[in-house]
Amino acid sequence: YCDGKKPVPPVRGTLNIYPVRANGRQLMYFHDQLGYASEPFAVDKSIAGLLPLLDGNSNVSEITNRINELGGSINEEELLTFISMLDENRILFSDYFKSYKNDIEENFEASPIRKAVCAGTSYPDNPDELRKMLDEAFKGVNSPEEAEIGALYAPHIDPRVGMESYAKAFAPLRNLKPSRVLLIGTSHYSGLHMDRYDNTPFILSGKDFETPFGTVKNSAKDFDFFQKHKQDAGISTNDRAHRQEHSLELHLIFLQYLWSHDFEITPILVSSFDDIFYMKNGAQGNQIKKMATLLDEYSKDPETLVLISGDLSHVGHKFGDVEKASDIFNEVRLFDGRFLEQAKEANAEGLYSLIKETEDRYRICGFAPLYTWLTSSPKVTADITSYQLWDEREQESAVSFGSVIYRRLTSA
Repeated sequence: YCDGKKPVPPVRGTLNIYPVRANGRQLMYFHDQLGYASEPFAVDKSIAGLLPLLDGNSNVSEITNRINELGGSINEEELLTFISMLDENRILFSDYFKSYKNDIEENFEASPIRKAVCAGTSYPDNPDELRKMLDEAFKGVNSPEEAEIGALYAPHIDPRVGMESYAKAFAPLRNLKPSRVLLIGTSHYSGLHMDRYDNTPFILSGKDFETPFGTVKNSAKDFDFFQKHKQDAGISTNDRAHRQEHSLELHLIFLQYLWSHDFEITPILVSSFDDIFYMKNGAQGNQIKKMATLLDEYSKDPETLVLISGDLSHVGHKFGDVEKASDIFNEVRLFDGRFLEQAKEANAEGLYSLIKETEDRYRICGFAPLYTWLTSSPKVTADITSYQLWDEREQESAVSFGSVIYRRLTSA
């Protein structure tokens, strides 16, 4: 497009663009949930008005003329400088961006290690600072001797927001010493890689996971077990959805903090289950049932902890609602209570009916991983151990989250 004749690439559709204020200036901040763009990256709000003109169909000359027709004042050289700056920071869907993206993903997929992506933002990347933060969080939180804990449903909200709930959720695990942990969590990014995950709602990784506390080994034996059944159970072993995912990483730092013994992990992400609400016993429903039979062994094994990662409601302007989140707090809390009660009863059908009757009105991101595990019909008793609602008043939005601890029945 530098010759002024070729169409300028459009702005990438996967970017979130937010208005922010910094040093008295109104800016438009670009957040790339997949981590390709420079971070942080923002442009002056007045310049951001040019972005809709980058539609992928117009060249530099045409865009320049359009800006001047609208009352602006810019020449082709100035516009090209601005466009080049966007491209260098991987804001445009250009050939350069596509090449950069492919390099990032291929390098990740080839690596045996999944590096932490939340360290240095959601929690300290220095292990001493991280330990100090967690020492403070767990101070005064009871850690009962509970040998029969088999599973935990816990949040993956930013720890800076939900640390109180994290401490209440994870404290009962302090005295456990399982040799393996099955991590089942919400996949927030698989929908951005649909070419990789069509008809495979479960995404298995064979990587070791690295955090500031060290590296946790992946269970090669369990990876092979799930891989053998991947066709029937809708499992993908292409793990690029794990690269930026926080839902499993945030749980892992708490286990490493609480435990001193060695353990192995099997990380599985779960994408959304939209299909089962149209045809419960269709292809996706059968995949879930097959996965549930695979999980049955893990639920019974006293050497295994099943750790399920998911938050509750996501409401307000940030998530597409017309009304302010604060206007519906009462109904959100009521619905969350119903959801947690079904979770406590280990009632998979109750959860399904609840989400279906409301058409997932509250966007419960923890439904898919929790429903998957509960479909395996674990023999458990349970307690709700925490509940919070994060009021993002500035964005008129809110996220709620809670936790449920599951104990194996000793007679099972």
